[in-house]
Amino acid sequence: MEKVLLISASPHKDGNTAHLVSLCASVLEENGVGSETVSLAGMRIESCVACGRCEELGECSRDDGLNEIIARVRDARGFVVASPVYFGTARGDLMSALQRIGMVSKSNDRFLSRKIGGPIAVARRGGHTASIQEMLMFYLINDMIVPGSDYWNMAFGRMPGEVLDDTEGLDSVRRFAENVAWLVKLTAREAS
Repeated sequence: MEKVLLISASPHKDGNTAHLVSLCASVLEENGVGSETVSLAGMRIESCVACGRCEELGECSRDDGLNEIIARVRDARGFVVASPVYFGTARGDLMSALQRIGMVSKSNDRFLSRKIGGPIAVARRGGHTASIQEMLMFYLINDMIVPGSDYWNMAFGRMPGEVLDDTEGLDSVRRFAENVAWLVKLTAREAS
């Protein structure tokens, strides 16, 4: 079964971001696509230092757990990331992770090329679209395929679980996950 790797970038394992990732994973599974979720909670993801060693090593030279995530991304047909919005932007550790994942891909076999996925953002009040655009740059520069939805992949919520009251946001994330699943299955048939 084809699989999508999902990253929850919240420092809170059971926060609003985790709820959206869980919904996305459930919809993928309902549509016949496997899912695996990784939480960055408790991890200390360092920034890329442009050392260039990933080309010779085939992985990142930094030893903070990201290489295990990179291996999972490599094996998945899809890749979805979700971040809470802090001060109008996606979380810094997620952006550091994405930059390093992209650097390893570009320096080696371009394993991100034509993977299916996209970003999801959750915030109390604002900064969603700027955060989605920030994360979207990773997908576009790495030759990835990003399906749309019927609105932006975002939801509102501050306190844990509050995002579950945003029915429009949940519907948008649900439709995005359906489109990811559809494209994953379609491209899997084309590849075989």
